[in-house]
Amino acid sequence: MTEVPKSSADEPWPVRVVSQKVGAWIARLGWVWVDGQVAQISRRPGASTVFLTLRDPSADLSLTVTTNRDVLDAGAPELREGARVVLHAKPEFYAARGTLSLRADEIRQVGLGELLARLEKLKKLLAAEGLFDRARKRRLPFLPGRIGLITGRASAAERDVLTNARRRWPAVEFRTVNVAVQGPTAVPQIVDALKVLDADPTVDVIVIARGGGGIEDLLPFSDEALCRAVFACRTPVVSAIGHETDAPLLDYVADVRASTPTDAAKRVVPDLGEELRLIEQARHRLQRAVRNLVDRESHRLDLLRSRPVLARPQVMVEQRATEVGALRQRAGRCLAHRLGAAEDELRHTLARLRALSPAATLDRGYAIVQRADGHVVRAAGEVAGGDRLRVRLAEGELAATVEGRAATG
Repeated sequence: MTEVPKSSADEPWPVRVVSQKVGAWIARLGWVWVDGQVAQISRRPGASTVFLTLRDPSADLSLTVTTNRDVLDAGAPELREGARVVLHAKPEFYAARGTLSLRADEIRQVGLGELLARLEKLKKLLAAEGLFDRARKRRLPFLPGRIGLITGRASAAERDVLTNARRRWPAVEFRTVNVAVQGPTAVPQIVDALKVLDADPTVDVIVIARGGGGIEDLLPFSDEALCRAVFACRTPVVSAIGHETDAPLLDYVADVRASTPTDAAKRVVPDLGEELRLIEQARHRLQRAVRNLVDRESHRLDLLRSRPVLARPQVMVEQRATEVGALRQRAGRCLAHRLGAAEDELRHTLARLRALSPAATLDRGYAIVQRADGHVVRAAGEVAGGDRLRVRLAEGELAATVEGRAATG
């Protein structure tokens, strides 16, 4: 069993007490200025109270507003659904139903000038944060495998994108997400569709398309939440909103701005006929280049073949043979000259050698006397009586014995 808290601080509060305390806290908020878009107006015949549904343009959130018919007629007599308003209201909490509403004592419809001023201020803010920086914009793929399309259901913009893209490239694939393109629910639906397509790995590019319209109709495409969602996308985004003169803030944030939905179709896919024509032109240029190259090289071969060295190849051999013959003759002459000079020098050397040779001295009648040990005897004192001597003559040798030495004079 569950134990019941015993202390007063831990005792559970009845629902009415909680509701009363929430109502008291909300009542302390006082009067506030609220900005929003009118999603619904309820005027009951004969009733002095008018009920409005006020929606946040950037979020799936709405509040009920009650006001007096006189307050509405004084501040915004021609108020229509989808209009942007600023109202002075006090939050009220109905304890019986547990609902929160606003009670307005002043309602002002936002004029065109004020809207443009707000857009200009937001434009400067986003530009300062770098959301419009060209350096971060991505190039579109040449031929996307699948294109994500965010547009109104059965709209002219959807028809223009699909028809023109398939006319240019019949095999193109689309993943189309239909959303509201104006009104209070437009921004949340577009942001959700953007997240779905950006998470799809088969989608290579996303196109956000809408036809023309007034400034008020195109306000969702200048919403800050949508601009930041596009900036955060990993997939390239193409903005195709309105006509050429329309320039919502989405155009500045997107990677590519298309002037119209038809222009977007031309930018995301190539023209098959044009690509075939370019391929054919490239083939012709390639053929001409190859023919020119072949003709140029053929002409070079003709020039080479017309040269004498190729017309009579033996000329080069004959020239080289003549050169070799001349070199051989020159080498022969040089060698003969060197041999003759060497022969003369050898002859002179031989003559000198012969003149200085001991054999020549012997031929003149002299003799060489040697002792038995081979020592040449140059003086009589070098031998003694009885020594055996060897006497070499010009022709032959004699053996002699020393008997005595003659007296030297």
